[in-house]
Amino acid sequence: MASRQALGRLARREQAFRRGISSNWQSSSSSSSASASAAAAAAGRWRPPQAGVALRTSLARISSHYASVMPDLSFRGSLQLKSGTFSKHYIIIPFSRSYAAADLPSHQEIGMPSLSPTMTQGNIAKWQKQEGDQVAAGDVLCEIETDKATLEMESMEEGYLAKILLGDGSKDIQVGQAIAIFVENKEDVAKFKDYQVSDGTPRELPPKEKEPPATTEPKKEVAAEKPPKLEATRPSSTSSSVGRIFASPNARRLAQENNISLANVKGTGPQGRILRADIEEILGPSLAQPSPALSIASLPNLEYIDIPNTQIRRVIAQRLLQSKQTIPHYYLTIDARVDKLLSLREELNATLQASSKASAEGKGKKKLSFNDFVIKAAALALRNVPECNSSWKEEFIRQFHNVNISVAVQTEHGLMVPVVKDADKKGLLTISEDVKTLAEKARTNSLKPADYEGGTFTVSNLGGPFGVKQFCAIINPPQACILAVGTTEKRVTPGTTEGEYGEGTYMCATISCDHRVVDGAIGAQWLGAFKGYIENPVTLLL
Repeated sequence: MASRQALGRLARREQAFRRGISSNWQSSSSSSSASASAAAAAAGRWRPPQAGVALRTSLARISSHYASVMPDLSFRGSLQLKSGTFSKHYIIIPFSRSYAAADLPSHQEIGMPSLSPTMTQGNIAKWQKQEGDQVAAGDVLCEIETDKATLEMESMEEGYLAKILLGDGSKDIQVGQAIAIFVENKEDVAKFKDYQVSDGTPRELPPKEKEPPATTEPKKEVAAEKPPKLEATRPSSTSSSVGRIFASPNARRLAQENNISLANVKGTGPQGRILRADIEEILGPSLAQPSPALSIASLPNLEYIDIPNTQIRRVIAQRLLQSKQTIPHYYLTIDARVDKLLSLREELNATLQASSKASAEGKGKKKLSFNDFVIKAAALALRNVPECNSSWKEEFIRQFHNVNISVAVQTEHGLMVPVVKDADKKGLLTISEDVKTLAEKARTNSLKPADYEGGTFTVSNLGGPFGVKQFCAIINPPQACILAVGTTEKRVTPGTTEGEYGEGTYMCATISCDHRVVDGAIGAQWLGAFKGYIENPVTLLL
């Protein structure tokens, strides 16, 4: 009876949810009927949120899982209102299943949500609700550390948090893995005290105080234990019978590390000299090269500390490695004279300062940075050479109409790249305010998906803050280009007449291009357009 009532509530919620979607979202209907979706909900694969939550909260994306359990709705790209795109991110909780077992009341498993396009696993930073707490729709359940930032996970249901399966600090949780149990009635909370998921895998981190103490004696015995002496299987060389053994230093070192007697090794080098390859052949591929950790640990008097990699750091490393290994980079560098730009910047900042002082907003609140001009110049150059504002796809090259500039920001959590949207259409002051706001969010680890998604081109400036003269940056996939900006420096320049010299300020800029998307001539054309805007900055104001 209880199961039938629960299914009835699910059906009513689904109908309300679909009415909210059909009145606010642009969707295309497929040939499947609505009954298929109701059957999916009845099977426990998907539990729709309340209609009120669905209407007031925006959907940034729906994964293929939700498309498969909602066959009567098909979505292309990001969901949009008839009047425009929602700005608030909506957290979809995947694999949220309802159960009504014989020994347990009706309950719901809440899974790890997917909060970014590249997220496959996440960490739980902190639970905001405790077991037994009543939860309303929209309440923050916990803070989740994704591959991009730390985001708040909101509840889509009303009820009680019966069991936390993975506590604070839980790491590497796969998307969809159950992290908590929800019930509708408070008296059912106590029945889930010893609850475990059906697959039997442990869901809780063991308490630190109950961890068995680490014993150092077995480790010492292993470290002190030497590998057995390996006997060479090759016939003895003629040089060894004389008494003197000719071997390279690398071969001697490798043989000594593995307790191999050189007397029984036949060398393949000139005049029977033993080479490293001869020792490696005896050891075999598994023993020829010791692991870096063992090599470091074997060094005497070496002190070190192991810093755990955060989820963000691991994803950054993975993406950079993938970029360098799979994208054919090439680099183009130019020197641009920036005397006019510096003069214009000084004049505009003086005007802004006077305006702020006159309006009682505070002296010096608004100020343009050198990087603001670089971002604007890069955006306008992309409008002139749109081939660089593209992305590689296996079957085609996607050229973007929006010019969204990703700005590299160094934080204690790792390198972040928040996005200045439509930078080609914004003025210098607006770009400056956007960059300051995004940089502050990045440093406080409070970026939302809308802040770092959708970039089409990246600018990395190590010149202003660090004084780096010139460098080559790694492309931020799926983008095709990244601009590396160096510091400014004064140089002696030839004058208009012979024997006459002057002084000029120059900036070095290097663009890294994906050769699959941008040919060398196209990259040079973009760099020329960028240089033109930098050297004649008045054009940035047109």
